[in-house]
Amino acid sequence: MTPGAGPLGATPGAEHSTDPYLPAHGNGGYRVLHYDLDLDYRITTNRLAGKATITARAVQSLSRFSLDLGAFRVQDVRVDGQPAKFLHRPGKLRIKPDRPIGYGATFKIEIRYAGTPVPISGRWGDIGWDELTDGALVASQPNGASSWFPCNDRPADKATFLVTLTAAAPYTVLVTGDLVSRRRRAATQTWVYERNEPTSPYLMGVQIGRYELVDLAVGGVPQRAAIPPRLRTVLGHDFGRHGDIMAALEGLFGPYPFREYVVVVADDDLDDPIEAQGMAVFGRNHLDGQRTHERLVAHELAHQWFGNSLTVADWRHIWLNEGFATYAEWLWSAVSGGPTADAHAAHWHARLAAQPATISIANPGVARMFDPIVYKRGALTLHALRTRIGDAAFFAMVRTWVAEHQHATVTTEEFRAHARRFATRPVDDLLDAWLDRPALPRLPVFGL
Repeated sequence: MTPGAGPLGATPGAEHSTDPYLPAHGNGGYRVLHYDLDLDYRITTNRLAGKATITARAVQSLSRFSLDLGAFRVQDVRVDGQPAKFLHRPGKLRIKPDRPIGYGATFKIEIRYAGTPVPISGRWGDIGWDELTDGALVASQPNGASSWFPCNDRPADKATFLVTLTAAAPYTVLVTGDLVSRRRRAATQTWVYERNEPTSPYLMGVQIGRYELVDLAVGGVPQRAAIPPRLRTVLGHDFGRHGDIMAALEGLFGPYPFREYVVVVADDDLDDPIEAQGMAVFGRNHLDGQRTHERLVAHELAHQWFGNSLTVADWRHIWLNEGFATYAEWLWSAVSGGPTADAHAAHWHARLAAQPATISIANPGVARMFDPIVYKRGALTLHALRTRIGDAAFFAMVRTWVAEHQHATVTTEEFRAHARRFATRPVDDLLDAWLDRPALPRLPVFGL
């Protein structure tokens, strides 16, 4: 079948462009350049109405194409200003423009839609837009972006964003990006956020609640928190070292890759914190006045480098996100006077040695991509590499890895090639053993 041929329900090029772990998500034939979202959200009824204007570039000739979109009612679709035929079933919006789009052409898609946003259900539970007791949050990793806007929902298709969201005036609206404007109209407020750095759809977040904004640190990268007012005192203790964590990670990884960092503490319990571009979301249960969860504070901040600025090309490479973020926990522990990275490595190596060795973390499989073994063994891989090549070479390698791939996508093979550049002795055997084989290697001793 030639590119662009076939029925409206077919998806051109999908076999070459979707994620091997999530083949139902993502779309072929084009790359998105920019999303312009104009949204109206009614909190009490959980109703979202939106107009999405998507600018894309064709990477093949297109007589039709598709986008990911959840269970909304699509009211109108236009391509370059002209009405287009479309077919929508929850999950996919298939579009046939009035004339074919040529290879290399830039085109604009306008979609008006409305309905009740609901999370995308799957093997990891409900992912995406979710109601809180009093507000809403978005937690889209790995495939929940289509729960609130039409998109090409795969991590490699990064784009810039402009998001305008109108909601009831008593509520604070936070969107991943820089606040451009805020205007009050009677009982509503309209918030406009701009995300100029290339961003994967799953890393776009919307957080709505009765929040108070407070500073987390003075000087350096702007660091703020949005919290229920009653939690201000406990936040001041639990996040009291946030400026120090930021400074430590910048010293280890290089400059923070975005303009600011926002922590949102939802007035609900959450199982785990949530990362977004330039943002992390914690539950109220992550504050206890004793810094019990400070390792998670370091973990989520590290994702701004590893996961958000450097984004995996597809989900097979997730250890590059979670291994680095977990290792950042160990590095912060050492900097802050806690157990050293060596101690953490020895502890987790012993823990993993007592479990069945069944995962190759370079390709763990979709069912186990969020398995704690991927996180801990990913961190152990980095510690083993650090032990093999030494601190100076290791941290030079990490900072260069970050700088050379800023706001781009990365793969395990690229990391292997990058590590070789900084090693004065072979590292392929070490990386092969730690990444490709289920059997747990011995933890190396420095200098051996």
